[in-house]
Amino acid sequence: MRIIFVRHGKPDYKTDSLLEIGKEQARTVAERLRDEKISEIYASTMGRALQTAEPLSKMLGLEIKKCDFMREIGWGNAADGEELRFGGHPWLTVPDMIIKGEDIDSRTWRDEEPFLKNNKLKETIDRVISGGDKWLSELGFSREGKLYRVTKDNENKTVAMVSHGGASTALLAHMLNIPFLRFLYTFRPYFTSVTVIEMVGKVGNLCAPRIKLLSDDRHVPRDDDTGLIEN
Repeated sequence: MRIIFVRHGKPDYKTDSLLEIGKEQARTVAERLRDEKISEIYASTMGRALQTAEPLSKMLGLEIKKCDFMREIGWGNAADGEELRFGGHPWLTVPDMIIKGEDIDSRTWRDEEPFLKNNKLKETIDRVISGGDKWLSELGFSREGKLYRVTKDNENKTVAMVSHGGASTALLAHMLNIPFLRFLYTFRPYFTSVTVIEMVGKVGNLCAPRIKLLSDDRHVPRDDDTGLIEN
């Protein structure tokens, strides 16, 4: 099976909808994916993701299957009111950790500063991971330790998931067993960029996801926005 992850088009975050260039990007990525033999389209329930998925849905004549678990991750101050570094914003905090020589490869980052009290971040990542594993199980890949047990013959199937930079980072880091903070710094998908993950194995066997394409954005119309995830 191939799973195609697509980040939403350029949005107006305040209204959770696409800007005009974002709509153009959504049309362009639909054309980019026209011949990928996609049989199912999934999307986050947030407006900017659903709007991005619409042109592909209409082009292929497929309904959009809404996935609440893939809503964008959040962050914020600690419950006790303590101020967090950069307000808990992970895309600002991790580069600062690198400057300070702090470990971004830690597997126990949740229980360490500067994310120890960033409860909203951890809760929303947990939502993505738990929902993602349930979704993958329904597709025929049941999580066992750091691998997946193949439970259905989906060798020639391709599905698309349209979501967000943060949510896709959280799920992909989990699937690939890459430290979250490391992947968050490394994986910086541009608007409507395409990432392809392949899951290969016979029914009953274990498999590990493989990256076939990472954050491809050659098809994307651009303006002067760098597209880095900073808000």
